[in-house]
Amino acid sequence: MPNSQSQSASLISPQTLSGLIEGGAGDLLIADCSFDLANPEQGYQLHQQARIPGAIYIHLDRDLCGKKTGRNGRHPLPDKHQFVERLRQLGISNTTRIVAYDNAGGPYAARLWWLLRWVGHDNAALLDGGVASWREAGFDVCHGNDELPIPSGTFSPSLSLVRTASFTEVLDNIANPRALVLDARSPDRFRGENETIDPVGGHIPGAVNRFFRDNLDEKTGRFKTLEQLRTEFSAILGNWESSQVIHQCGSGVTGCHNLFAFEIAGFGGGLLYPGSWSEWIAQADVPIEKN
Repeated sequence: MPNSQSQSASLISPQTLSGLIEGGAGDLLIADCSFDLANPEQGYQLHQQARIPGAIYIHLDRDLCGKKTGRNGRHPLPDKHQFVERLRQLGISNTTRIVAYDNAGGPYAARLWWLLRWVGHDNAALLDGGVASWREAGFDVCHGNDELPIPSGTFSPSLSLVRTASFTEVLDNIANPRALVLDARSPDRFRGENETIDPVGGHIPGAVNRFFRDNLDEKTGRFKTLEQLRTEFSAILGNWESSQVIHQCGSGVTGCHNLFAFEIAGFGGGLLYPGSWSEWIAQADVPIEKN
């Protein structure tokens, strides 16, 4: 059963964000995490074309990921010390309130939200609907390269507020199920069809599918109501506790979107398998299911 509402994940409307900006909310950072997996530089190009006033750009590959080894997936977690230093370079301190958005319904912004919690920062929200909802609400955007220099922040990490599952733990879970593995990829990729990103199609044996875009209203591109999300996640969980759910996807990014939706619906404690499918298939002799 869900709790009343998670305090670790929150959505913010364009109107509320505009009020914070106009009110001169102190230590506020707006982060544009727009990205395109097929064209890694397109996110910054979109940022230059139209961004929320004062927003800085955060790049998935350079800021929210670590070094690839060929066996740790397409978007491995960054080194914690390097990530903390990057947060400081971006002007983030422990008191900074962060509002993140992207061009794709929130998966890249959710990755930043999760990583912030990973290093102990718990004051981040997602802008519901991203820059599209901001413009639809009638608010202005900025263009070009007129970003101001960012003063360094003083962020100091603390205990992690999230949990992860390793490849070994996910592998062991197949023979001795202690968790429900929830895959955020599209249904066709989950079935092993139309795989265009990873070299091998299919899914982890025993996993169930929850396409991250199912967290969004098709018409508005915003998150579904909390009641809808609770109902849908409850149907998936069955008798599993929310703390027994391992979220994964292709590379540990869109799984964060499911985790965010999971939390705003009141289901706390889920784990992330950071390496996800792209790490899974890079290991020798792993079991794979299709259909």
